[in-house]
Amino acid sequence: MSTAMIFAGLILSTILATASNSWLLAWLCLELNTLSILPFISKTKHPRAIEAATKYFLTQATASCLLLLAGTSNAWLTGTWDMTQMSNKLTSTTMLIALTMKMGTVPTHFWLPEVLQGSTLLTALLISTWQKIAPMSLLFIMSNNIQPTFTLTLGLLSTTFGGWGGMNQTQLRKMMAYSSIANMGWTVITLTHEPKASMINIFTYIILTTPTFLLMALTSTKTLQNMTTMWSTSPLATTAMALLLLSTAGLPPLTGFLPKLIIMNELVTQNLTPLATMTMMTSLLTLSFYLRTTYLTTLLNPPSSATSATKWRQKMTKNKTMILLPTATTSTFMMPALIP
Repeated sequence: MSTAMIFAGLILSTILATASNSWLLAWLCLELNTLSILPFISKTKHPRAIEAATKYFLTQATASCLLLLAGTSNAWLTGTWDMTQMSNKLTSTTMLIALTMKMGTVPTHFWLPEVLQGSTLLTALLISTWQKIAPMSLLFIMSNNIQPTFTLTLGLLSTTFGGWGGMNQTQLRKMMAYSSIANMGWTVITLTHEPKASMINIFTYIILTTPTFLLMALTSTKTLQNMTTMWSTSPLATTAMALLLLSTAGLPPLTGFLPKLIIMNELVTQNLTPLATMTMMTSLLTLSFYLRTTYLTTLLNPPSSATSATKWRQKMTKNKTMILLPTATTSTFMMPALIP
């Protein structure tokens, strides 16, 4: 009963935050959202889970303070709490920093890998997907008042640090955290020029990440070493996981390539071809560690030698995988349906 109430608070706070038109109401909803996710992070009663919950709380509390400061300053200058009235450059930039801190972009991204590593896979799924909807919606509302140079810089730095950070990771949750940072860079980089492209990118990422985390949780896969023996748990899940990873990396003609193509087209249209080129170069970093993970997943099957003990293939796991596969397939080959 308590879990259902907390989960209902998590959903309700996100819906109210996306529907609000006042910074004060949005701040209250984001605070409720933070308090609702904390029991899920600390549920396992492990020191790493408690540490992750503490880091998440401190980071989100700092971001909420900045958000309230920016909202109060804007209300003092303009006489209204309306989100669309962010004409002052200082208040809009402070609000951008606060919301990007909640989502985990450079330079306020250091909390995300540690929090995901200390959480369970399903909680990491919530943090990587659902918890980004409310801040992204608020950024979409105020996108007309954000400084373009600031968002372009944040986007390029996020894609670079996300790619470099994931290169040397053996823990899948940390790798997905750095992938999230890089993807948020792609989202922020076109926020002022074409906010609809940013929304397409973030929701495509959510569609791709959800079955990826669910497959990891279903097969108890947490490290790269576990990926080498994932085929023994479910061969179908292994195939779906490989396609999902390549799609998240943005490899054509899979679904994940579409938002990157739209964003590149927008940057070139705005005469930002050098920035578009640098962003594409940083995406190769993300592609490299996704290709490494895909290689370990699919190309170490028999008769190749496995480097660790294989897992038992359970009938329950097989049945759950069959239910999850349509979702994974839809999120992977949806590109023709998304092209207008």
